[in-house]
Order: sequence, then structure tokens, then C-alpha cells
Amino acid sequence: MNTDPDCIFCKIVAGQIPAKKAYEDAELLAFHDIHPWAPVHVLIIPKLHLASLAEAGPEHEALLGRMLALAPRLMRELGVNDGFRSVINTGPNGGQEVYHLHMHVMGGPRPWARG
Repeated sequence: MNTDPDCIFCKIVAGQIPAKKAYEDAELLAFHDIHPWAPVHVLIIPKLHLASLAEAGPEHEALLGRMLALAPRLMRELGVNDGFRSVINTGPNGGQEVYHLHMHVMGGPRPWARG
């Protein structure tokens, strides 16, 4: 599996940095954001290091689909039943801060502090 030894999310996948996990399987990891913008805020990441959505190709279609399909399941499991927001920031002008593909999934009562 492709990893980047300097990537914070790759280190979380490897267990080198702790995270409050919400879900894990062979391809995906979901964990709670350490600086949440909403009452429920998780990140869904592929275990494969892919720097951004801009680098995804046809070979990643199933992985991207699994990420999207996991979002409503996690929100239900975390008690969010009245809607949620999914965001993938891509590149510097898209607001991406960590260059490992990740999807923010946020829900809970509004108004949120940010987002």
C-alpha cells in the first residue's frame, strides 16, 4: 500500500499517532476531528496515501464510492438523523491543509461555529 512517512494521516493509519476511531476496515479509516466544526465531525480517509482528490483516477472510483457510502452510515451510528454535510477540500485554493485525501463529515444541531 502506498504511504508517505511524513504524512500525519499515514501516521494515524499506522498507529503512530493516536486518534479516536469511528470506523476502520482494510481500506478506510474514520476518526473524530481534533478541532471539530460541528457537534459531530469525523474525517474519512483512505489508508492508501492519495494526496488529494485531484490525483484520483478511474482506479480509485470504488474507493471514493466506499468513502461516500460510509458517511450516512457513520452519521446514523453517531446519532445524527437530521442531515449532515460532506466536504472534500482539494488543493491550496480549495482549502486543503493536510495533503492526504480526506472527507469531512459534519452533523448535529446548528448553528455551527464554523463551516
